Amino acid sequence: LLSILCLGDCQLHTSCGIQKCTTDFVSFTSHLNAALEDFDLEFCKALRAYSVCTYRNSKVCRGNLVYHSAVLGIGDLMTQRNCTKDGPTSSTNPEMTRDPCNYSGYTEAREHHGGEKTPPPTYLFCGLFGDPHLRTFKDHFQTCKVEGAWPLIDNNYLSVQVTNVPVVPGSSATAINKITVIFKSYQDCTDQKVYQAMTDDLPAAFVDGTSGGDGNTRSLHIVEKVSGKYIEIHARYIGTMVYIRQLGHYLTLAIRMPQELVMAYEESQDLQLCVNGCPSSELIDQSGHLPLPVMGKLLPWGAAAHPRSGYTLETATTKCHEKMLVKDIYFYSCVFDLLTTGDANFTTAAHSALQDVEALHPSKEHWHIFPRSGGGSVGRDSKFFISLGLLCLIVVVYL
Repeated sequence: LLSILCLGDCQLHTSCGIQKCTTDFVSFTSHLNAALEDFDLEFCKALRAYSVCTYRNSKVCRGNLVYHSAVLGIGDLMTQRNCTKDGPTSSTNPEMTRDPCNYSGYTEAREHHGGEKTPPPTYLFCGLFGDPHLRTFKDHFQTCKVEGAWPLIDNNYLSVQVTNVPVVPGSSATAINKITVIFKSYQDCTDQKVYQAMTDDLPAAFVDGTSGGDGNTRSLHIVEKVSGKYIEIHARYIGTMVYIRQLGHYLTLAIRMPQELVMAYEESQDLQLCVNGCPSSELIDQSGHLPLPVMGKLLPWGAAAHPRSGYTLETATTKCHEKMLVKDIYFYSCVFDLLTTGDANFTTAAHSALQDVEALHPSKEHWHIFPRSGGGSVGRDSKFFISLGLLCLIVVVYL
């Protein structure tokens, strides 16, 4: 009976789920007794569930010999047992009754199937905006040069790459002008999808012209919030949200993703800015942290401001305070960007970045990162130092 099945030692491509289909079929039928009256009824239900599972994997398994053997074997068994193609399917496995392309539903099914109470999934946030400022999945905050193309995320489910270009001639200041997001093929939920945004080209579709899932699944789709200026990508099957905006001539990005998926990568994929931060050679100052004025002790800038920026410390502070009343790292990043570039669009970028944090970051108590008044840093965990004297020095050197 089970000669068509391949268990244990089969060498299968990781994206092909035929072995899972086979394992489920065995679990559905292992307890059945051929001598009982309802054997054929239950066996046919299990075969139909097996057939549905293979159909869901038809695209990713089309080159797999084990898959094709299973499909032929299912057909033979259905003929032998006089099973109809249409009819009820086995549903003793909770995962079969839930949407396989809904990450939250899948985690609930795993919990129920395991019989033990497990904590809800942990979500992580990463954002990149401005000059550019990076908030990593660990809530570390950095300002980096990173000119050219750099990977923000590169795991088994998702790849995100950004390209940064110089903002001010003669300066090492950079900002994002291109974002590429690759959603990797995942079972029957989605084929590989690529989204690409560039300055003045923020489409509401993937590069293949599609904008979302088929029918009611909508496991991966794009929502256009503001035409040409703001889109959201909802990847329901991996519990992930991506926000991309254009503000002025540059782009910003924010993403929320489950921790277990963030950490699903090989050792060779360790260069991920969202995971491990910027390389030390790319950080703006030697210690790797953005120097900023201490809260409530802004040093008069006056003529020390670089003439190309058009802002003094006082006018930059006033400008940023118009949009951000809370003087956290986003406020001080705004001040830094105005002094560095003179581009008022960076004020909106910092404000929007904070809005994205409030929309996507799972922990409200961590939305804001504050400097310590009278201290030299905001703590080891935040990786964010403040220094009144160094602000003047670093902006001049940076320019």
